[in-house]
Amino acid sequence: MRIRTPGWWIADYIYGAWLHLRAPWMRVPKHYRLGDPSKPVVLILPGVYEDWSFLAEICDRLNRAGYRVSVVRGLGYNLLPIAETAARLVRALSRLDTPRAGRVIVAHSKGGLVGKQLMIAAKRDLGILGMVAIATPFRGSRYARYVLDPYLRTFMPTNETILALGAESSVNADIVSVYGTFDPHVPDGSDLDGATNVSLEVHGHFRILRAPQTHDAVEDAVGRLTQKNSARLSCDR
Repeated sequence: MRIRTPGWWIADYIYGAWLHLRAPWMRVPKHYRLGDPSKPVVLILPGVYEDWSFLAEICDRLNRAGYRVSVVRGLGYNLLPIAETAARLVRALSRLDTPRAGRVIVAHSKGGLVGKQLMIAAKRDLGILGMVAIATPFRGSRYARYVLDPYLRTFMPTNETILALGAESSVNADIVSVYGTFDPHVPDGSDLDGATNVSLEVHGHFRILRAPQTHDAVEDAVGRLTQKNSARLSCDR
């Protein structure tokens, strides 16, 4: 483990750099809007300093499986505070018709924290069936205290928002947390009490997004959340 860990760090940062380099050239495919209306719309929430394209391979996989994919615009690189970003999403999504089959959030890293806040604030009103969170620091990251970047220091385990989200467990049963065996950004793990926790034999905070095991786990989790909660959505209406 110790011998291979430096190599995993380097490989993860190289892949993360590649995702950043390609991001300006990526365009949201028009066919993401097309899919099976009996399936929920997948709402994509990227992490800090990321845009939707970091999850492009996962988006492609879900769209091929018949899900319409909704990419949130106007969030930039997701630098705003978690609560503010969630509030903006509530306002934006409230102006749209709720899909008859509901919505499922698929998020990476900070996006999972935003997604949980969104579920706490307006899960039923927005027809959110649940969330698949990939490599999300639900308990924060102890490494955040060693960086000067204020956008990253918000992930300190003692941060008020991190603590408040951790104390709120009402939506945890509808969250699937997917994470690898080694994450250089989230050293304390991404497991969440009361959620469905899926540990994969993959390594890295960014490389997990490209792993076939991750794609399989995300599609499976979206399907299970749909099956579990679609009947409840119909009753709510």
